[in-house]
Amino acid sequence: MSGYSQLSPHPSHHLSHHGGASGVTGSCHRLQISDDRALLVDCGLFQGQDADHVDSFEQLKVSFPVDDVLALVVTHVHIDHIGRLPYLLAAGYRGPILCSVPSARLLPLVIEDALKIGFTRDRALIERFLAEVAGRLVALPYREWHTLVDDARHRVRVKLKRAGHILGSCYVEVDVLDRQRGDTQRTLFSGDLGAPYAPLLSAPEPPWGCDSLVLESTYGDRRHEDRRHRRGRLKAAIDQALENGGTVVIPAFSIGRTQELLYELEALIHQAGSRRLRELEIIVDSPLAARFTEVYRELKPWWDAEAHARLRAGRHPLSFENLYTVSSHEEHERTVAYLAESHRPAVVIAASGMVSGGRVVNYLKRMLGDPRHCVLFTGYQGTGTPGRDILRYGPRGGWVALDGERIDIRARVETVSGYSAHADQHDLLNFVRRMRRPPRHIRLVHGERHAQQALREVLLAWAAEQGHVMEVTLGVELGDG
Repeated sequence: MSGYSQLSPHPSHHLSHHGGASGVTGSCHRLQISDDRALLVDCGLFQGQDADHVDSFEQLKVSFPVDDVLALVVTHVHIDHIGRLPYLLAAGYRGPILCSVPSARLLPLVIEDALKIGFTRDRALIERFLAEVAGRLVALPYREWHTLVDDARHRVRVKLKRAGHILGSCYVEVDVLDRQRGDTQRTLFSGDLGAPYAPLLSAPEPPWGCDSLVLESTYGDRRHEDRRHRRGRLKAAIDQALENGGTVVIPAFSIGRTQELLYELEALIHQAGSRRLRELEIIVDSPLAARFTEVYRELKPWWDAEAHARLRAGRHPLSFENLYTVSSHEEHERTVAYLAESHRPAVVIAASGMVSGGRVVNYLKRMLGDPRHCVLFTGYQGTGTPGRDILRYGPRGGWVALDGERIDIRARVETVSGYSAHADQHDLLNFVRRMRRPPRHIRLVHGERHAQQALREVLLAWAAEQGHVMEVTLGVELGDG
């Protein structure tokens, strides 16, 4: 079904989805302002089951016009929000790429990694493409209007505000003055909203208001554990590993989750009462994660107040004594073998977050069959990913396919949902109800059907209670067109 639909209440604006409407990856949303003017928000890759539903070539194609796009606005640099950027440029897009200042620093690293995996390892070609991207990047400060066009027909402005999802993440306000009609329409794209109290990050800033809202719904049907509870769960898993002489393997995305976990682990070690915990090795086995962590350290001005208090106290939340980084593939193989065969407890953070590839797969192939070890999930596991299968079948002693092998699951499998980088149902509702002028139309995207439906019910119930007229439509019913 086409993802094209009219966006009420303004009859001249249309919203179409080219990813992220009916799943949690591939985000790409297009606001058609007039016949010859449009705005694109994100252009990401499909992953997991979302990718299975689309032909591998079709999902990469940019099948929508690009010559009328005033700008691509990037909400944050996760690959499911920017991964189709090479294809967008190959399709002929020549406009600017707008993002926050921290995102402008992080984006080239993500794109470079994506090029190496999906395109080429030819250094000259990669450098040429990165130079092309750098020439288009426009880093915008938070909370300031940026004018894209101002002529006899339209004034189109965008403003970025902190979204609290990963460092540099934002939601996007789009303000369109139609001088021929004599009215203004404000559309807000949430991107991925973070949960409050995320390590290193300020909470999402509440918007003043909008006419229409495109809202993510990843956890639209559930609530997270609070931060104190999640830290306790993390410590309990580590204490068990110390007792068993096993490894806690944490599949985590290289950007965002890895740095949050390091921040929390530093706190546990700093507050540790036992010598064993104070001496516990924390291993980051991902060259990309190590590079991101280094850049995160450079971006201290964008850390939150709590993180700055730790720095003033002489602590180093992302660079502490127990932290080890595995770089080469040979060192990785030695580390996997050593931890699988020895009884030395450790915590390993390795990509990818949904076990769909990367170095974490090698750890799990060696460790899932051993009850001494523990797999600890701290983030969303998409349908159709090995991570979802481990989470579902592991507690019952099931099995999972990794690299074509059937691996029996005997290790402990735990999850701490409080580490999610996504807002939960309560946070998403708060994002809407704290607006001084709530939207009259909300389009729910970036969520599975049950999550979108549950959030829709909660939003409509709140609107009815407030006497506020609100229409809530589901992207999952439109699909990605």
